Amino acid sequence: MSSTRATKSGFAAEAQAKTNAKYDQDHAVQCLEWIGRKTGEPVNTCGDPENFHEQLKNGYLLAKLANAIQPGSVKIMGNKPPTMAFKQMELIGQFAEFCKKMGLDNELFQTVDLYESQNLSSVVTCITALGRKLGELGPKESKGQKREWTEEQMKAGQNIIGLQMGTNKGANQSGMNIGNTRHIVD
Repeated sequence: MSSTRATKSGFAAEAQAKTNAKYDQDHAVQCLEWIGRKTGEPVNTCGDPENFHEQLKNGYLLAKLANAIQPGSVKIMGNKPPTMAFKQMELIGQFAEFCKKMGLDNELFQTVDLYESQNLSSVVTCITALGRKLGELGPKESKGQKREWTEEQMKAGQNIIGLQMGTNKGANQSGMNIGNTRHIVD
């Protein structure tokens, strides 16, 4: 965790522990290996969270990955990783924008998730999703299956009451008393 944040306690510590427990070292190793192959850069592929964070924190490898996939998609100044924090976070943000343009709306991570090691599992998920989108990492992406229904099948479904609507079997108003009964005396 970054040294600029206070140590979490109570519910925040429990939530952070739960988030950290989702981190999968095997998937992290696969991501780092894929990044190394794709970019041609030397990458330490140890899957522990500290190494994963250290390899990607400056955003340089992520920017190189985006440019390897689509040249010129992320602007990198110079041939070495930036040292200033805002430049590093800017590269991470540009990589996230690149992923969004690639159609990864549901798998994106926030810059702080990587930069301050808040949620490294979401970073692994995003990189895996990007590799899956390209057909190079993880399971193949689902294509979906288009269904064709006949008019007769569509009409048959209109007569069925779905379980979400509940049922009215056995429901009547017998025995209902609301308030006091009316006493009529002759």
